[in-house]
Amino acid sequence: MSRFFGTDGVRGEANNGVMTAETAMKLAMAAGRYFTRGAHRHRVVIGKDTRLSGYMIEGAMEAGFTSVGMEVLLTGPIPTPAVGMLTKSMRADIGVMISASHNPFTDNGVKFFGPDGYKLSDEDEAAIEAMMDEPRLAAASDIGRAKQIDDAAGRYIEIAKASFPKSLSLDGLKIVVDCANGAAYRTAPTVLWELGADVLPLAVEPDGRNINRNCGSTDPKICAEWVVANGADIGVALDGDADRAILIDETGRVVDGDQIIGLIAAGWRAAGRLAGDAVVTTVMSNMGLERMLEGIGVGLIRTPVGDRHVVAEMRARGMNVGGEQSGHVVLSDYATTGDGLIAALQVMAAMQTEGRSASDVCAMFEAMPQVLENIRFEASGADPLSAPAVRAAIDEAEARLAGTGRLLIRKSGTEPLIRVMAEGEDESLIRAVVSAISAEVAAA
Repeated sequence: MSRFFGTDGVRGEANNGVMTAETAMKLAMAAGRYFTRGAHRHRVVIGKDTRLSGYMIEGAMEAGFTSVGMEVLLTGPIPTPAVGMLTKSMRADIGVMISASHNPFTDNGVKFFGPDGYKLSDEDEAAIEAMMDEPRLAAASDIGRAKQIDDAAGRYIEIAKASFPKSLSLDGLKIVVDCANGAAYRTAPTVLWELGADVLPLAVEPDGRNINRNCGSTDPKICAEWVVANGADIGVALDGDADRAILIDETGRVVDGDQIIGLIAAGWRAAGRLAGDAVVTTVMSNMGLERMLEGIGVGLIRTPVGDRHVVAEMRARGMNVGGEQSGHVVLSDYATTGDGLIAALQVMAAMQTEGRSASDVCAMFEAMPQVLENIRFEASGADPLSAPAVRAAIDEAEARLAGTGRLLIRKSGTEPLIRVMAEGEDESLIRAVVSAISAEVAAA
């Protein structure tokens, strides 16, 4: 089991546990050593979101990378997918995004990208972790330099705009964009405005502490209220690092990642663009999506939770559409990881092409009832899932759901949470089994 890496890089409470300046520096030293291959001058791209602790982690990683001889390119606040794009386009040896995504500002994290712009494999992460206790510093004459890349945001803006069909514009659309006081607070409104939209920016005043607070993809209530109150055509709620988006239609209804994936998959298949006639999602995706795709001849492959797993499966099978119910949508024609803004632009392209409202184009299927509860546990204590009472409750639930639904229970890879999810035709039944299991987990 990894000491540091979880579902999506390294993440934890800032200045505590795995997310200290010391650990960040050691991670940088090890990653720099691991990706120092060949005789060229090696470089790393470092981006971040708007968290207060980003300054500390960025400084520590800058010190770590330069101490092993790497040149450091600092982008400032920028979406996670931009780091993947820039790592490849600038021929860097490694990319780093400092972010805890949708978590509160008190947390932070580190996501690594390889020279191809993709997140690292489990094998790469294990190799880096093994090197953390064996630092090899560069000679005094070989210490690296660091510099700010002033055009990083501009590069990403142009890449995002290029994902939108050149024959279309956003003229006539009024769009609320909730940037979660995070990494896309400048780039997302700019992209939408330059494509022709009437833009209403929300949560674009980061102060280091308000990222994801009462806003963004995990709390889209205010975004939905703005859409309805302002007569907007659509709302886009990004998370802190903008690699996911939840949409709001003109009626204020929330549109999750499953509906977005269904819409894009159907449109791309009709246009002959859907590679492999299939999409990749996780075990969390609704069975309604699976049935809808089956009806149009599109397959669905499930992976464990985490966009990294989705991308790995997409690459292995040569597919170009995948994602998660949470709003991570991966379109590999444009990006190496989830990109909330680019996914939203594909939905808007469908609206403009078909002359239909967001509520029309995003109603791809009727979701099967699904209930999810998150139960926090003491990370230093015993594993709640190993408790006999919990196991008994799970066995009973599986027996009750047999043939009519499914049960998914897992530990979060980023927080000390047990996630209990049930899905099925009988909503009262799935609520009952989730409640029973959750009660036993809480008591364990």
